[in-house]
Amino acid sequence: MTSRTLYLFGSAAPPVFDVAEVIEAAQSDGWDVCLGLTPTAARWLTEELAGLATLTGHPVRSEYKLPGEPDAWPPADAILFAPATFNSINSWALGLTSTFVVGVVAEAIGKEIPTVTMPCVNAAYARHRQFGRSVGELREQGVGVLYGEGGFTPNPAGSGKPVRYPWEVALGAVGRAAGVAGAGS
Repeated sequence: MTSRTLYLFGSAAPPVFDVAEVIEAAQSDGWDVCLGLTPTAARWLTEELAGLATLTGHPVRSEYKLPGEPDAWPPADAILFAPATFNSINSWALGLTSTFVVGVVAEAIGKEIPTVTMPCVNAAYARHRQFGRSVGELREQGVGVLYGEGGFTPNPAGSGKPVRYPWEVALGAVGRAAGVAGAGS
């Protein structure tokens, strides 16, 4: 089977600590995985970054490359941005590209790269009107947003890591968006 490239992006939310297992699951589905993190998520995973780079075979990125530097990754066939925080979802929908991962997913809309995101926000953030607007905006632009029934459901504010973050739903959805046979199995 020819390997397809998946950009797996994560924000600083507790499910990001599961990223090694998610990479392994995606690789077992035939993906060549490139990991990108928001700066805070990269800080949270500082001690694991070298191991994650070894696992993927690519540098873990959290910053834009310098002008003139070659791309360190192959082109993406699909992108999964999970977990995506309140800040990342809103920045993306508004086109505020101050972080590398948000810049890539914002550009992916125009490049028509199949992109799926699954937020990880608590119920207090979810009640903010801008969050609903941002989810709607991303969906209108063709992004698969796994939020609500069949995706992520917010936990109460202050309750910590969600009891269950449905990674398998996210991996299946990005596989289907990219037209990968057997995705979601």
